[in-house]
Amino acid sequence: MPQQRVNKEQRRRVIKRANGVCEYCYSQMAYSSDPFNAEHIIPRSRDGVTALHNLALACFGCNNKKWTYVTGLDFITQSSAPLYHPRQDRWADHFEWSATHTILLGLTPTGRATIDLLELNRQGVVNLRRVLYAHGDHPPYPIDD
Repeated sequence: MPQQRVNKEQRRRVIKRANGVCEYCYSQMAYSSDPFNAEHIIPRSRDGVTALHNLALACFGCNNKKWTYVTGLDFITQSSAPLYHPRQDRWADHFEWSATHTILLGLTPTGRATIDLLELNRQGVVNLRRVLYAHGDHPPYPIDD
């Protein structure tokens, strides 16, 4: 029997848990012209379940780039690395903001592979971060999160 799709209550809970922020690139729903999704961290095609522990809030860009991937290439080690897992990993262990708070930097193979594969520094996202930072609305969480 095929897995269930994300229902309205699960979606509501995922949005609330993430405070309306993409759990990968930290884009904010409030400033997005595209929809956000409750995405499967471990894709259904890889036997991931439709349950809160396997769902993350993802902006349109991150969701489309992640697709069914669970690993990516770390450009420094030239090795495969697991992608960032929002339910198991601590964001600040794998990423930090540049001095201008507009570019995400990878601290680990997981961070670097995730930034590269999901293109977390897409030009549109960087431009939005720049504007929001100048307005005092970025980053959405404390920097030492």
